[in-house]
Amino acid sequence: MSHPDPAPPRRVAVLGLGGTIAMTPTGDGGATPALSAADLIAAVPGLAETSIIVETVEVARLPGASLDFARLAATAATARKQIEAGASGAVVVQGTDTIEETAYLLDLLHDRPEPLVVTGAMRHPGLAGADGPANLLAAITTAAHPDARGQGVLVVISDEIHAARRVRKTHTSSPATFCSPDSGPLGRVVEGTPVLLSRLAARNVLPLADDVTWPQVGLLTITLGDDGRRWPALAEGYDGLVVAAFGAGHVPEATVPALADLARRLPVVLASRTGAGPVLSNTYGFPGSESDLLARGLIRAGFLDPYKARILLTVLLATTRDRDTITSAFAAAGGYADPDTWPWPPSQTTGFTVERDADARS
Repeated sequence: MSHPDPAPPRRVAVLGLGGTIAMTPTGDGGATPALSAADLIAAVPGLAETSIIVETVEVARLPGASLDFARLAATAATARKQIEAGASGAVVVQGTDTIEETAYLLDLLHDRPEPLVVTGAMRHPGLAGADGPANLLAAITTAAHPDARGQGVLVVISDEIHAARRVRKTHTSSPATFCSPDSGPLGRVVEGTPVLLSRLAARNVLPLADDVTWPQVGLLTITLGDDGRRWPALAEGYDGLVVAAFGAGHVPEATVPALADLARRLPVVLASRTGAGPVLSNTYGFPGSESDLLARGLIRAGFLDPYKARILLTVLLATTRDRDTITSAFAAAGGYADPDTWPWPPSQTTGFTVERDADARS
């Protein structure tokens, strides 16, 4: 009687970028990144019992605040090479300060169906209750799980699985800092097994050139009493601008002329500073309302918060300067147009399609 061949062992590449998870006390009351990815793996209890083969790649040893677009693009390329060499998925370990931005940047660049998972820690190994080992174990098991395929980049922390496009950091020190305000997590890690309770309806990936020159995109937060008089000077040298407006996309009436002038000169994206909910399109009609600003050429961010809108605009400007293409991309990524209207079809980027189901949400 013949027996079926056993399934090949799952292999996950862990890419170390540094961050709190890799920090050790310096002796003067602070902590700095000092541990390698291999050091972190060696400190994860229960990993051997998963039968997952882990290979580590040392990319950098930096705090999350010191990461940049070029390094993250190189990280995405390294993850792709590991996957093409046979890894079931990859994990990026980094500081939590910038995960809500870096994960979305990686999501726009990750052109494979295999999972790319980002994780980190809020308490370094020198503190009681360090959360790094548990987060790393959950991230590795998620990256190796077939149900995570086709979901792009995921953020796995505190046994929750979040979509990169939705997740936000909401607390300076709590281990429960990450949440997805508009939708909740995609799933959870339960007794060591990733369980996806919902799935993304579509992915947005851009075909970035190898020799890309990264543009500069500014972020302007609207505050009480703004008059906009200094904005044109502040915008000098920028290729694009994101406006974090009040509420559903509102600014003081006095700032409208300055924003309208900026929108004639460069792409200006209208986002909400509230942290949840979309920029509206036609509920309000006063000067400085969302409908007024959109009519003056600002681009609607939809459900994208200002930080993710800035990431998207930066990658778009690194790919195209066509205003109509940028507007269409924001409509699809921001959740107020059919996902199929994304300017780059999956066949041009990822080579796969995302299966849609009744629970899928854009």
